[in-house]
Amino acid sequence: MSHCIARIFESLLRLLWPAPECHQPPEVPAAPPIAVPPVPGRPPEPVLRGEDSPLVRPYLLAHEQRERARRQRARRRALWLAVHGIDIGPRLIHGVEVVA
Repeated sequence: MSHCIARIFESLLRLLWPAPECHQPPEVPAAPPIAVPPVPGRPPEPVLRGEDSPLVRPYLLAHEQRERARRQRARRRALWLAVHGIDIGPRLIHGVEVVA
């Protein structure tokens, strides 16, 4: 009885599955990429900057703005302290250690 069931399933599976030769995809030669030549008389397209696009993540811009503001505060603080006679300037100038 099990032999009959196996033959029935085998014939059904042969109908449903393709032959072993059909499993291999046909080989297609790779085509070289097509280069579009520039149109004479028209200026080249400008390169898009990330800052100009509204798709820039806001947290990236916020980080840059915070860093810029932090550097500005440090410059102002150094200037204010220099007016009052306190030097907190850089300790290395052109690779030479500066002593106050």
